[in-house]
Amino acid sequence: MTDADVDGAHIRVLLLTFFYRYQRELIEKGYVYIACPPLYKITTSKILNGKKEHYVFNEDEKMALLEQVGNEVKISIQRFKGLGEMMPEQLWTTTMDPKCRKMLQVTIEDCAAADSMLSILMGDAVAPRREFISTNAENFQLDDLDV
Repeated sequence: MTDADVDGAHIRVLLLTFFYRYQRELIEKGYVYIACPPLYKITTSKILNGKKEHYVFNEDEKMALLEQVGNEVKISIQRFKGLGEMMPEQLWTTTMDPKCRKMLQVTIEDCAAADSMLSILMGDAVAPRREFISTNAENFQLDDLDV
């Protein structure tokens, strides 16, 4: 379980790399999962799907929900900067409760990709890192950064 932002994604890559390199059997046997906490809590004055509070996991889900509720509804958006910012009940309800949590089972392919990316970006070889940056620079979006 890591934060839903880019810093949490970085920590997740580090954890996956660790499990891939030193605890591979746990992954092979299907024991490693990623808990998916929400990035936003959106409270509306209108009940949608029997709820006034909605938890969404990314920008696309946030925009879809905002389009669904329309302009005539009072909306409050709370962006979670990290798991520690959530109230214990929120963390339980959104991320830990087996009845409604969202979890992804980790595969060897997930960890191999994380290990490869970590090696490219953090390794001693400069050329692969320069090539990765040059290739992916055109896809960079300033909104992807948490600043």
